[in-house]
Amino acid sequence: MRRDALPAALAATLVIAIPGIALADDGTGTTPVPDPAPNTTSPAAPVPDPPPAPTTSTQTTAVPVAPPSRVAAPTRRSVWAGRLLVTSTARAMPGPGGKPIKSVQPIAPLGAGPVWLQVRGVKIVRGVRWVQMLLPVRPNNTRGWMRARDFTFREIHLRIDIDVGARTLTLYRGGTRLKLFKVAVGAPKTPTPTGRFAIAEIIPTGDPKAFLGPIVMPLTAFSNVLNEFAGGNGRVAIHGTSLPDLIGKPVSHGCIRMLNANVRVLSRMASSGATVTIHG
Repeated sequence: MRRDALPAALAATLVIAIPGIALADDGTGTTPVPDPAPNTTSPAAPVPDPPPAPTTSTQTTAVPVAPPSRVAAPTRRSVWAGRLLVTSTARAMPGPGGKPIKSVQPIAPLGAGPVWLQVRGVKIVRGVRWVQMLLPVRPNNTRGWMRARDFTFREIHLRIDIDVGARTLTLYRGGTRLKLFKVAVGAPKTPTPTGRFAIAEIIPTGDPKAFLGPIVMPLTAFSNVLNEFAGGNGRVAIHGTSLPDLIGKPVSHGCIRMLNANVRVLSRMASSGATVTIHG
């Protein structure tokens, strides 16, 4: 088993979608561009959505959350995330005539859990509310418009700030710092990408001694220099480590490594859809 792969029990659920976990990190410790600023659309005045059209798509169990009329673009204090309920098409422009970007499934490709996407903008077209979602695809910062009625929503007040130069990960609620952790980041030739991303999934590996540690949190970020790595596509994640002595050093292929105890704490406080800003 590769050191960058999930344990066999979890990897077996991923092999059809993505070989291994497809992360840009192998743990050798060898030394082997910022995204554009978010372009959000201010929400229009609330307009009742029409009832959802009948669908034959497999629907996941909804969670009790706020109605779509409350959903808004990100602010300094919070962001909204939507849990996808049915297979839905992300489009370049809001409205059924927008060019399709990607068909998104309600089951996450790596951990097989629910898909949560971060809301980046809101617009109403002919009485139908559309949400601009941050997609976990290349190129980094790709967004697509999707029907709000295909989601349930929650507001997230926690955010993560990663300073590559200082090699720290800080967890905030609004403007209040809650936790500060030391991390390992990308090596000079395979740097951790900078920009504004989101947590895509939170996956327990089932093996605290695994190279990736007990928790893996794939982001909506991909390496800017590795298009393929160890059978994957250069996906970047926050995860634990079996090499704690390398924490605080620039040694990965782009991933952010944490001590296992710290990544457990982070996974209990953060949630899919939360903002992850990487800079420095």
